[in-house]
Amino acid sequence: MNVYHEIFEVIKERKKQFEGGTAAENSYTCYLFDKGVDKICKKIGEEATETVIAAKNNDNDELMNEINDLLYHVMVLCANQGLEWTDVERVLDERNEKIGNLKKFHTVDKNS
Repeated sequence: MNVYHEIFEVIKERKKQFEGGTAAENSYTCYLFDKGVDKICKKIGEEATETVIAAKNNDNDELMNEINDLLYHVMVLCANQGLEWTDVERVLDERNEKIGNLKKFHTVDKNS
């Protein structure tokens, strides 16, 4: 299991705890579930902006941290909306197949 799957499983567990009324005290993830989709989306916007700023500042250490913050909040949104992380990966796999097909399509035989 890769780290994204492990994190997503923890997020889903926090969601179950929140929904069951047994949310862990001081759990930031449960706090986000409690505040709802508007707060989660706001955090995604903030983290996306911070990711852009880190990139524009050419600060790769900060960029790595901001990308991880962004991915975490996207995972919380997925769990909140009832999506599985594997659903997101499946779409990425499908797009990757299309990219491969597009590359083949654009290969031109210059001898014809």
